[in-house]
Amino acid sequence: MMRVGIVGCGKMADQHARQIQRIPGATLAAVCDSEPLMALQMSERYGVGQSFTNVQEMLDRTPLDVVHIVTPPQTHCALAVASMKAGCHVYVEKPFTVTTTEAEELIRAAADTGRKITAGHNAQFTHAMRRMRQLVTSGYLGGRPVHMESLYCYDLSDPAYARAVLSDRDHWARRLPGSLLQNIISHGVSKLVEFLAGDNPKVLAFGFTSPALRRAGEDDVVDEVRIVIEDEESTTAYFTFSSQMRPPLHQFRLYGPKNGLIVDDDHQTVLRLSAKEYKSYIRYVVPPVDYAGQYLRDVGNNVWKFLRGEFHLPYDAGLKTLLEAFYHSIENDTPPPLPYRDILLTARIMDAAFAQVMTRRSLAAG
Repeated sequence: MMRVGIVGCGKMADQHARQIQRIPGATLAAVCDSEPLMALQMSERYGVGQSFTNVQEMLDRTPLDVVHIVTPPQTHCALAVASMKAGCHVYVEKPFTVTTTEAEELIRAAADTGRKITAGHNAQFTHAMRRMRQLVTSGYLGGRPVHMESLYCYDLSDPAYARAVLSDRDHWARRLPGSLLQNIISHGVSKLVEFLAGDNPKVLAFGFTSPALRRAGEDDVVDEVRIVIEDEESTTAYFTFSSQMRPPLHQFRLYGPKNGLIVDDDHQTVLRLSAKEYKSYIRYVVPPVDYAGQYLRDVGNNVWKFLRGEFHLPYDAGLKTLLEAFYHSIENDTPPPLPYRDILLTARIMDAAFAQVMTRRSLAAG
């Protein structure tokens, strides 16, 4: 039996607790939050015998195999290091750390302690993303991607999170180097790094405050960002984050030397784009019919998964798959589901983007 502890008992912790309960051989043994009532209420909701307000006390008093860090990112590095030194494997919610330097520290600590660590990039493990990966592995693109596009949008009218952040000038998300962006965009950026060559791609980033936020008096929050990336083998990638695009897309597009793919996480579809050319007016008939057939097959797949109880909300399904893969890597001493190189490259791209965006804003402010 794998004994698990959760540090941080906010809204996201409930998602972790539900998924832990679904994993055979795992049990939630302890929860911890600096606010005593939060820890106590979570322990009661999930029938956990022990709740703590101090992480070190939890680690000293409770034998644990895995710790989930579900706290503001400013605390991730210290809490993860303490957990690994106590002999625990660690799952760290996104963003993995505040800086690349901290990310490197955690990877070193994992090596030094012989523990495994992973990041909360569960958007890479949705049903649609897994199908995309199978197609890429099978050679559908015809080689390495020539170009990629990742779109990850967010509706700032969502009262559950965004309005709370925007209404609180001292909210921890606003104190991150990348402010609100840093707590969100790793989901979209991490999808790109798996297919980028090398560890030091060129990054060009532009960010600005949307007119909608400026009208609301939020001039200091960047809610629109565009990132251009080129790797060492000239594969290019675009990342777009927007709070204003409608519909608020969550898509990943790959274009290879032969064919392309469009992953739509909002609807859990994977559209295969064939480069086959059709003569005359048949081009206006055959490809649309083919696309319609693909969408119908995806409808059938989604209904079948729903009937079998496998179709949770996309990112819940991704979290479940990521956790299962991480726990499997612990039990069988195999590589974790997210290569450390990919976690570090995500952090480097985000650091470079935030530095450029903030520098341009400072220069514009004069």
